Amino acid sequence: MENETQERSEEQMSSPSTDEKSWAMGCHLIALMTGFVGPLILWLIKREGNPYVEKQGKEALNFQLSILLYVIICGMLSVVVIGIALMPLVWIANVIFILIASVRANEGDDYRYPLCIRFIK
Repeated sequence: MENETQERSEEQMSSPSTDEKSWAMGCHLIALMTGFVGPLILWLIKREGNPYVEKQGKEALNFQLSILLYVIICGMLSVVVIGIALMPLVWIANVIFILIASVRANEGDDYRYPLCIRFIK
């Protein structure tokens, strides 16, 4: 009985507040307009004292840096035409994964982007 009560109180303490969820969602959504710059700024401002925002901001930043790398590679591959076909797929995947991450962050879930290189650990 005591273990159940203790587990519940730990879950409540570890669940992010509404404010933290909003900031985390913002870290993901701002990338639609600013690329990696927006998540970087929000992460630097809000990471202190907000573990959920720190984690999600870092995840959004890593994903946007990965997308930037993929776009550069597509640009280089456009010389052999394959990059021209891949570029729209990279942008579509970027938008879809940002929207999924935003919804999950707003629900308080720890979302990890697929195909993301973890530059910042």
